[in-house]
Amino acid sequence: MLELRPSCEQCRRALPPESTVARICSFECTFCADCAVLLQHCCPNCGGNLVPRPIRPERDGRNGNDLQHYPAGTREVYQPTDLQEHARWLDSRGSKPT
Repeated sequence: MLELRPSCEQCRRALPPESTVARICSFECTFCADCAVLLQHCCPNCGGNLVPRPIRPERDGRNGNDLQHYPAGTREVYQPTDLQEHARWLDSRGSKPT
């Protein structure tokens, strides 16, 4: 089950569970869509791609798999990335995630 972190790691923009602008990598590092563009859709922490985060239903639609039974996380992670260093790192890899 995804943690659904409450904000962008880069700019601290609020990303509530219903947000359509939240982006995550496979380790659930969380960024807003604007910061994902700045990061070239590549997670600065693991190097994986940043993709839209799924939305967990607010109310029980099936088998109790909703925010009531599985609330969003409250742990805020703030670790802004040096965008110039990130771009250099991406260039050194010779490829970017898609």
